[in-house]
Amino acid sequence: MPRILITSGPTRQYLDPVRYLTNASSGRMGRALASAAIELGYDVLVISGPVDIEYPASATVIPVVSTEEMLAAARDSFRDCDGLIGVAAPCDYRPIRVEPSKIAKTGEPLLLQLEETADVVATLGADKGRRWVVGFALETEDHRLRALAKLERKCCDLIVSNGVDAMNALVNQVEIIDASGEVLKRAGGSKESVAREIMAVIERQLVRET
Repeated sequence: MPRILITSGPTRQYLDPVRYLTNASSGRMGRALASAAIELGYDVLVISGPVDIEYPASATVIPVVSTEEMLAAARDSFRDCDGLIGVAAPCDYRPIRVEPSKIAKTGEPLLLQLEETADVVATLGADKGRRWVVGFALETEDHRLRALAKLERKCCDLIVSNGVDAMNALVNQVEIIDASGEVLKRAGGSKESVAREIMAVIERQLVRET
């Protein structure tokens, strides 16, 4: 039985003990993909940031908080998997300094110094070997062009392009693009129906090939 690793949800990068950077990712697309993969008979492992949803009972779920924790868990788990679907929205930036106590208001502007976090999908993709990798690209403009750039940079076999309206929504509109730039599938509707379309393409293009 093929084993699929799915990263899902947001991550949090703390500024102090009570405040953090994050985004509006709900984990619903990750949950829908986990359900669709299980329906097809796959063994599913989900590494999820903090979400208010429940994943399928038959999936193995590893909860994480930060992007660093998600990368460490994914690196450790990917070695025993056949493929990765990177649908999570990890924080791209973290504060250079995390304050040990709550930052007090002073009436003055607060200057935050941020640095980039490691890219989870790109890190795993660079060392994928014979395994396959599917990434997600959420953009506000030049969707297809930027998705293709991410596909190449992250060593993905397929990239799923969607827009910012997908964040914390019940529905999604996507294009599934291969390494040649061909749009293999356009799908829209509930995240559950879109997930089934995505899994059908993955099974046809990647799983059967391996």
